[in-house]
Amino acid sequence: MRFLLTGCLGFVGSFFSKRIIESGHEVIGLDAAPGRDRPGNGSFRFVQADTTKPGAWQEQVEEVDVVVNLAGRNIFARWTAQYKKAIYDSRILTTRHVVDALPTGKEVVFCCTSAAGFYGNRGEDVLNEDARPGYDFLARVCIDWENEAYAARKKGARVVAMRFGIVMGKNGGALMKMIPVYRMFLGGPLGDGRQWFPWIHINDLAGAIMHVVEHSDIEGPVNFCSPEAVRNFEFSKTLAGVLGRPALVRVPAFILKLAAGELGDALLNSQRVFPEKLLSTGYEFVYPHLEDALRASI
Repeated sequence: MRFLLTGCLGFVGSFFSKRIIESGHEVIGLDAAPGRDRPGNGSFRFVQADTTKPGAWQEQVEEVDVVVNLAGRNIFARWTAQYKKAIYDSRILTTRHVVDALPTGKEVVFCCTSAAGFYGNRGEDVLNEDARPGYDFLARVCIDWENEAYAARKKGARVVAMRFGIVMGKNGGALMKMIPVYRMFLGGPLGDGRQWFPWIHINDLAGAIMHVVEHSDIEGPVNFCSPEAVRNFEFSKTLAGVLGRPALVRVPAFILKLAAGELGDALLNSQRVFPEKLLSTGYEFVYPHLEDALRASI
């Protein structure tokens, strides 16, 4: 098969493109940042493109069997009005332009990233794929993002909305910011630490994408998270233990909100997400347990 990846140079995109090639498939990678084809590997072709704008890059969409849409501005920054617009536009406009470029009637699989943020702040609720959405900024982004992706159904595509938890892995993602803080003895729970924290190891994320591509009966929203949900204080204690540090420095909610603004509120959201579709269709997690996933990520 031939895959097209938007956001191919990011943490997830770089890892997943290697997984595709190792599986014997071809990749066309798109990213706004400068990049190049992988030396000596004819299975990877790079195209630099700003996917928030229509352009010649859309011609690449016609050549592929699977589109995996990973493009989106990093949410871990202070949310000014301008930055919130960038978060929104990078996701919505890219998805819209990909869908516009899809050929009508071709059986393409369109896997579009979404996030556990779809569910908002849900306390103790167990959230499978049928759970209602939330009402905050990230939830509204995810709702619009998924709706843009579902427009591809009109062209005959099978659409999967991949609701990612926090992705764990080496040399990138959330852990790259967390590990230095914990190593300096400054790590600890956020707020009271009782909020549920959805997570997934990058190995399982890549495996789960391949799983939904290969299973033609899977469509619509899919939760990409470990079946072992943990609270934030459990996550903090486990990460500290893996690093050989204490987890003593609790970050009060008001300090987090003062320092990070609206992002601080989002970091305190509780989302007890359960990967019902992945488990019911036979996906077996490589890292279902948090400690094992963290040890594989340090």
